[in-house]
Amino acid sequence: MTPEDKAILRARDVWGALGLMVISAFFLWRTSFIPLFGENRAGVSGADWYNSAAIVPLGIWAALFVLSCVLLIIALRDGGGKGAFTAVGVGWNRAEAFRIATIAVILSFYIFGLVPRVDFIIGSGLLITCLIFGYHGGHPYRMLTAAAAMLLAGSYALIVHFPQAEWNTPHDDDVVTLLIWLGLTVWALIRGRGPVIRAIPFIAALVPLILVTAMAFGFRQNVPNRGGLFFAQIEYHYYVTLRPLWQN
Repeated sequence: MTPEDKAILRARDVWGALGLMVISAFFLWRTSFIPLFGENRAGVSGADWYNSAAIVPLGIWAALFVLSCVLLIIALRDGGGKGAFTAVGVGWNRAEAFRIATIAVILSFYIFGLVPRVDFIIGSGLLITCLIFGYHGGHPYRMLTAAAAMLLAGSYALIVHFPQAEWNTPHDDDVVTLLIWLGLTVWALIRGRGPVIRAIPFIAALVPLILVTAMAFGFRQNVPNRGGLFFAQIEYHYYVTLRPLWQN
């Protein structure tokens, strides 16, 4: 790595650390509205602190805030502060700007469109598929395809169920997102090569499934959209089919 490349990298580390710090601080502030010690606030009744829905997001955003501070310190010690506010710190080329823009589209429509309205397993499965297929190998058409898939799913959920999520209505947004997820998975397997691409269906299905079941039944945390197409069935069979087996 040349000194010029290192200067650009450290300058961008400064901006990245500052951005991550602001985002983490914002979500830590929003998480503080969730009851932690058994009080009743914002219509949510808490119990013991270890059963609070605030534990997981507090841990995640606090860890990201600490990591952003560490990254900022390392970047500043390595001279990143000198170039962060000059052309060095903003020296994106067209390919990098396109990559960052498509990632922003994917994350925005996932957070604001799918998470409040669509089954968590389905929405997160589509997110993982978009990120792996779109950015493994650095092919622009894959990035565009992944962003278009998330844009289509998120736009449908926002338009049909705007301004408030309707979890107890028919699962049309779940079905649309599921079909887009399956279509993108098939397209990825057709167009992609290698073990990473072939592992997409397993990673995209198992990771959110394990995460949501661990949150809901292991850590007793609230999960988004408990009436979602998949999670409603998982919750039903957990309490009706599985739990009585070990209780008896």
